[in-house]
Amino acid sequence: MSLNNNLTKVDRRDAKLAMAHIYVAFIALLLGGLAGLLQVFVRSGQFTLPAGIGYYQVLTVHGVLLGLILTTFFIFGFQIASVSRTSGTFSDGQRRLGWIGFWLMTIGTAAAAVMVLLNEASVLYTFYAPLKAHWIFYLGLTLVVVGSWVGGAGQILRYAQWRKENKGSGQRSPLLSFMVVVNNLMWFVATLGVAVSVLFQLLPWSLGFIERVDVALSRTLFWYFGHALVYFWLLPAYMVWYVIIPKVIGGKIFSDSLARLSFMLFLIFSVPVGIHHQLTEPGIDGTWKFIQVVLTFAVIVPSLMTAFSMFAMFELRGRELGGKGLFGWFKKLPWKDARFFVPFIGMLAFIPGGAGGIINASYQMNQLIHNTIWVTGHFHLTIATTAVLTYFGAAFWLIPYLTGRTLTKSLNNLGNFAAILWAVGMTIMSSAMHIAGLIGAPRRSDYSEYGGAQQAYDWIPYQIAQAVGGTILFIAIIIILYIVVKLAWFAPKGEEEFPVGEVHENGGTTPAILENFKVWLVILVALILFAYTIPIIDIISNSPPGSKGYKLW
Repeated sequence: MSLNNNLTKVDRRDAKLAMAHIYVAFIALLLGGLAGLLQVFVRSGQFTLPAGIGYYQVLTVHGVLLGLILTTFFIFGFQIASVSRTSGTFSDGQRRLGWIGFWLMTIGTAAAAVMVLLNEASVLYTFYAPLKAHWIFYLGLTLVVVGSWVGGAGQILRYAQWRKENKGSGQRSPLLSFMVVVNNLMWFVATLGVAVSVLFQLLPWSLGFIERVDVALSRTLFWYFGHALVYFWLLPAYMVWYVIIPKVIGGKIFSDSLARLSFMLFLIFSVPVGIHHQLTEPGIDGTWKFIQVVLTFAVIVPSLMTAFSMFAMFELRGRELGGKGLFGWFKKLPWKDARFFVPFIGMLAFIPGGAGGIINASYQMNQLIHNTIWVTGHFHLTIATTAVLTYFGAAFWLIPYLTGRTLTKSLNNLGNFAAILWAVGMTIMSSAMHIAGLIGAPRRSDYSEYGGAQQAYDWIPYQIAQAVGGTILFIAIIIILYIVVKLAWFAPKGEEEFPVGEVHENGGTTPAILENFKVWLVILVALILFAYTIPIIDIISNSPPGSKGYKLW
């Protein structure tokens, strides 16, 4: 059955809501990118921040604005448009939830950003205790999370309405809307951890209501959220790969079942794995660390399923276009189309990025690279290249579609050029980070505290390379922002396509269980309880003297 049966034009009111999120996302890209450029300049040893600005101040700006704000706002803008396009126009109530969520998130972002800029919250994007920020910073992050719950609820309700309206029709639910719901459910479950930490520990602590917090517990609650956050960033990129790219290249979705299964596997394996970020920390029994390492490696399965699905779809289309021999199909793909080329670079970056992730999660190899700048290099491959370049590739058609303009040939070519610049800059910067990490360069440091130590001199060439790569990346950011401004306000008016693929006729039928959210959520909750109950009980019961009772919370 065709997926096209219930496709609709995105309503102008829904488009306005989606674009509001996208505008904030690209403002965050500008400010966060500038902060990142200042960071690599400082680490090169050739630059001092002016006006008393602190290194950790710009580090926090960079991490929060790009890791949390750019991603969350763009993802929600894309998801709102995707649900409206494939499940139908939002009701007034559903759209109202979207606007309430947007303003809560925006007000929270502004509050947190002001505190960071005033140097009252230089606590990095992980905001670990015992680093303490101003209470307004924590309140701002709380509003961002609560706002995302409200806005996400509107998207889920629209999907539920589609299923109710089409009950008994025998149709599969729209694949893109289904994926949005999976990503939102994962986000809701994951953010419970950071919400508990902020509301019951960090916020009361910063207000002076309690004397201290349990650091081990706060870090564990953060990483309960923190690793699922990675998949919250990645799954929208997977939505583009699975559903949008097939239509862009003129092919079809390889398998609806495989796509839905991979997303359900990400849902159940994304949350109960956060302790693999804490392999070197005391207070958590090694058995539970090992169990979560095993669960982490289970996530490789849906990643490999995705890679297989993508390249199978590429080969099928390439051979339809006349590709001969083992790799002749590869030449037939539309390499000049930025809607394909830019996300494809992101796909390629996920190969070394995923390999690095296996090292990060490995019980033994993690000991070498833990808390070194290797980890930063890994994040910049997986998130800042794989996910972000896919977002940019989607923005090149999504923004003109929502604003009633067109992606011109010159802007398309400029988008390809920016992606090449991004790939070059990231290759230089991330490679330098990985190598410096292997020789012991620490993460989250400007290295000034090492003074004249020999090891600091060993890092200098790689720090300079990071500055070179970061400069190229910032040039790419400026070009991308220019394209976004043109597509939003100045490109020729017209009709741009919102490409949504259809399933290949040989894609098979989709088992009903893949759309039974109750079953998968029960599995998810069971895995979370299994992976976290005893470790958290151990942390609380073995907390140091004087930290029990009211002082813990």
